[in-house]
Amino acid sequence: MDRDRRGLSRSGAAGSAHHGQSLSRSGAAGSAHHGRSLSLTGSRGHGLRPAPLLWGVAVAVPLGFLAVFFAWPVAALVVRGFVPDGALDLTGFVEVLTRPRTWRLVGLTLTQAVLGTAFSVLLGLPLAYLLYRRSFPGRSLARGLVTVPFVLPAVVVGVAFRALFAPSGVLGFLGLEESLAGIVVALVFFNVSVVVRTVGGLWERLDPRAEEAAASLGAGPARVFRTVTLPSLAPAITSAASVVFLFCATAFGVVLVLGGVRYGTIETEIWTCTTQFLDLRSASVLSVLQLVVISAALAVSARARRRREAALHLVSARRSARPLSWRSPADVGAALAGAAIVVALIALPLAGLVVRSFREPDGTWGPGNYLALGTTGERNALVVTVWEATATSLRIALTATLIALVVGGLVALVVSRRPRSVGARRAIGTLDGLFMLPLGVSAVTVGFGFLITMDQPVLGVDLRTSGLLVPVAQAVVAVPLVVRTVLPVLRAIDPRLREVAAVLGSGPGRVLRTVDLPIALRSVGLATGFAFAVSLGEFGATSFLARPDGATLPVVIYRLIGRPGAENYGMALAASVVLAALTATVMMVAERLRDDRAGGEF
Repeated sequence: MDRDRRGLSRSGAAGSAHHGQSLSRSGAAGSAHHGRSLSLTGSRGHGLRPAPLLWGVAVAVPLGFLAVFFAWPVAALVVRGFVPDGALDLTGFVEVLTRPRTWRLVGLTLTQAVLGTAFSVLLGLPLAYLLYRRSFPGRSLARGLVTVPFVLPAVVVGVAFRALFAPSGVLGFLGLEESLAGIVVALVFFNVSVVVRTVGGLWERLDPRAEEAAASLGAGPARVFRTVTLPSLAPAITSAASVVFLFCATAFGVVLVLGGVRYGTIETEIWTCTTQFLDLRSASVLSVLQLVVISAALAVSARARRRREAALHLVSARRSARPLSWRSPADVGAALAGAAIVVALIALPLAGLVVRSFREPDGTWGPGNYLALGTTGERNALVVTVWEATATSLRIALTATLIALVVGGLVALVVSRRPRSVGARRAIGTLDGLFMLPLGVSAVTVGFGFLITMDQPVLGVDLRTSGLLVPVAQAVVAVPLVVRTVLPVLRAIDPRLREVAAVLGSGPGRVLRTVDLPIALRSVGLATGFAFAVSLGEFGATSFLARPDGATLPVVIYRLIGRPGAENYGMALAASVVLAALTATVMMVAERLRDDRAGGEF
């Protein structure tokens, strides 16, 4: 990479890359003069035309992956529900859509999703500022810990919050047991880290000189944030909010445990219809209804994001981060708000989980639950030990992450282009929306669809015996996160950098290596951590696909919780702590991967 950068510097483009916002008049004129021959740019009107083979592959590979491992399984399940006896039967639509219960569930789903998204954004912004715009001892550790809730098994989180909200619990006086407010609190616990890391990843790269210039002209901190910082962060905020909305709208384990009989969602109803009543027709109708709701939300999000996108001057995190100052009201406010959020929302449930994991079955305190992780539990509740399941989880998550990075990276690269053609822009917007759909479809639907469709070889490979079935299913869920993490950074690259490199003779591959790739590497570490963490904690589809002797850690935890016996429950809590510690380690390693040294200065 250094060789490539030096080569571009020799041709004069490195100076442009370092001073992207101050290109010389001659360079800009040259770009305009040679605009029709540009090879690979993200500029207006020059995004996709000159390298059709390269871009064709970049589009075909992700679309093929989506078609085979998402659209086909989901469609197969839906078709089986609508064609029960070989003949089309759409009476299920009328039956399900005329039930008052259906629209009550739709209302509850949208309410919890909107509230969960709003509070996640409001609480995530001060944390993003504190962890990515300011430097202080222990910042990397804090970043890793903030991400831990995001990948904890939903059932475990539900049990932890239920213990907190119970009348005898620490927060029992709030009366949040089996309430909508309790569900929303748990959803914010899950998703605030999505906002922190997605917005923070761009915030730490923003050039601080624009804010400094506004402040020197007399603007106060609030006005600087409102008029300079917030517009620059808008695309990342919108992307994070869209992902959080999807997660809140499709939440399963938390709602199942905390909602009781009073509160449910479309997701829990699909699970009930599928697993308890084998009512595939109703499940299919609800899956279609859920897909419509999610598609509408994605369309609104994409339109809002496009209106706010603009090329930004990105700088190294070392140049943008400033030491935390206790003389600054903004820093003091962010520090106090961040501390309160971390303690009340994140540390309290996690601390309760850790403390309870040391409570042994006989009521004494000690490491007995952790020592039991090397066994199969009380009355042989498991086929494999927790440590064997942990090794399986790590192996599967690594494979799923590699798949997600390749597919998601290609999607982000294509979607980040800004072609002149209206048709090409619409096609890119459609592609972006298509790869967000896996987040809006029930994991139960995806897992069940895999069971139906993958009972035969795919492209000559029997996924059931190859060990790829579970990693592929997890990658389907992780790809949208990779796209949403890398895309804001790629879209913020000044198109003139690509234009100058192309005018100076760089081909498409070289422009990609010397302009896009060094900047994109800033977010690849973050995307890697997210994909790996999501794969570690994925439960919905994996619970359908994992064999008993190949169970992952979340599946083992769920089985232990569902088995009678105090020893099994104690092992489940201890295994959850292991998963949380493992996740924190993964995210801190990801922080190191995205260090400035990974891609050089820009």
